[in-house]
Amino acid sequence: MTQTMMMMTTKIKGLMLASGLATLAMLQPAMALDAQAFMQRIADVYKMGGYDITFDTATANGDTVVVDGLNVSITGVDEAIALDTQLTFTGVSETDDGGFTAERLTVPDIDTNFSEDPVGRVTVTGIVVEDIYLPPAGPMDTVDLMMTAGRMATGPITVTRDGADFFSIAGIDATNEFSFDANDELTDIVSVFDITDIRADLSAASEEDPDTAATIEALGLTTISGNINQSMSWTMTDGHVVIDQFLMDFDNVGALNFTADLSGLTPAILDKIYAMQASTMDPTSEEAQAKQMMLGMELLQAISLAGVNVRYDEDSLAGKLLDFYAAQSGAERAEFVEGIKAMLPQMIGQFGIPALSDMVVPAVTAFLDNPQSFEVAIKPAQPTSLLVLSAAAANPAGLISALGLAVTANQ
Repeated sequence: MTQTMMMMTTKIKGLMLASGLATLAMLQPAMALDAQAFMQRIADVYKMGGYDITFDTATANGDTVVVDGLNVSITGVDEAIALDTQLTFTGVSETDDGGFTAERLTVPDIDTNFSEDPVGRVTVTGIVVEDIYLPPAGPMDTVDLMMTAGRMATGPITVTRDGADFFSIAGIDATNEFSFDANDELTDIVSVFDITDIRADLSAASEEDPDTAATIEALGLTTISGNINQSMSWTMTDGHVVIDQFLMDFDNVGALNFTADLSGLTPAILDKIYAMQASTMDPTSEEAQAKQMMLGMELLQAISLAGVNVRYDEDSLAGKLLDFYAAQSGAERAEFVEGIKAMLPQMIGQFGIPALSDMVVPAVTAFLDNPQSFEVAIKPAQPTSLLVLSAAAANPAGLISALGLAVTANQ
């Protein structure tokens, strides 16, 4: 290669490098614009859910977007919420169709007073949102809104009252697992929600209401601890929702669990509900009330019930309540229980439904004699629309049969 050619090659490389640096420099304003577009997209998406969000200054550095703060107004709530803290989105990218994704949102720990007398202070740590998705601009539906976050969690949360521990949570964790078909259409959602190690000190109630404090102390509830856990699945095509568990389990109190199985709660149905909520129509007008009634009838027709179950497992609360009210009446617990059992047939019988009395009285009697568990279950012979069940309510005895109602104790 001649010296001249080498010089030309060197110049060309130098020009390419300079051109590349100039291009990067020119891209910096575009990145700032993208940051604003990203934040505006968040505001537009959550507006559908009834939130009016305005963000402070947003800046971008690579795939990280930092926002100085925000204000949130919620439909139906008079006061806005101001969050004067920095929000950091990492792994932000724009999708081919003009939407956005972000790997993670982190929020600095919150430590602030919320009341003066008594002095109330709340601390929230480890706030994160992961797997963020924002659909492209244009019409949105319920599915778009449901996919906006894959996980939301916090670390420990504490509330103090005049410097003393009043309430705490070890953490909150909510996850959504999404499944898609070959066309990238959402087919299923599996959701898990946990609030762990909830602790509350109720002894401070004595300062404001001595009578309530005496009751709390008599029931042994000056301090309580427990967990709340929920798991559910949702199929988009037929709106099949299964709540496997919604369990509130507290030590020395008891466990209350709710499960359900229903179908027909499709995204299309939810779209209509959101559209009604977002309507600017006067809700007291005849037209609005007529539309609400029509939507209500459509929901009753669309949603079918396969089963609902509510179960309480005793861990001393029921026994303490019986002891407490027996003492207040001046009777021994056994005597007090016999008095309740004697009144049961009349209390249930006033509804005029012999089948209900035959079901409820034995179960309540067994629970009063030996509190272990109490369960109310609804299981129709086959999934039945809420509209049919509503019509069956005209005949209470027939409704019990249609619901497949069962009341049991200690099983």
